[in-house]
Amino acid sequence: MYVPPHFAVPDQNALFDLIEKHPFGILITHSNGSLDANHIPFELDRSKGDKGVLNCHVARKNPVWEEVANGDEVLVVFRAADAYISPNWYPSKHEFHKQVPTWNYLVAHAHGRITVRDDERYVRRNVAKLTHMHDANQPAPWKMGDAPKDFIDAMTKAIVALEIEITSLVGKFKLSQNKELRDIQNAGETLSAQGAVEVGQAMLAAAAAKSQ
Repeated sequence: MYVPPHFAVPDQNALFDLIEKHPFGILITHSNGSLDANHIPFELDRSKGDKGVLNCHVARKNPVWEEVANGDEVLVVFRAADAYISPNWYPSKHEFHKQVPTWNYLVAHAHGRITVRDDERYVRRNVAKLTHMHDANQPAPWKMGDAPKDFIDAMTKAIVALEIEITSLVGKFKLSQNKELRDIQNAGETLSAQGAVEVGQAMLAAAAAKSQ
């Protein structure tokens, strides 16, 4: 990923926050001379390794777990919000007419080494943690014990877990940081007013950081 210095994210915790807030990633693998992409929800364990570990699971019928070997390098892409930016939102455009449209976004790329975990205990732990993470805000959060044991046993046998040790974490927050302060602020306020709150507020935070 091309990352100009003004869009780079050196803060690893900021990238961890993005992954945890937007855990539905794209797992990109390479085997037999071809690329494959799978869309999977991930659980991030910040405490493991130098840069964290990603956990997920796939259907046993999905060939990805058989096409990779333990230790293979993979890439997982996590995308937060994105938004079109009109040059009309930049006050400087109306003075100098030297602005063009662009697209702003926040992404994190996690490079790592994959391990296939085809064991029931690991699979159950993975499913339980993902469920707890995403069902916790429900009035009556679902748990594995809510379903019949034989049903859960059959379901867990139908999936395979994957563990990815992150070796490199690269972020790009493209928020018009290369523009004038007033341009960043006005575009961020306009986006927020239009409902693109995540990008809008991120732009306003970038403007605040630039003003310091």
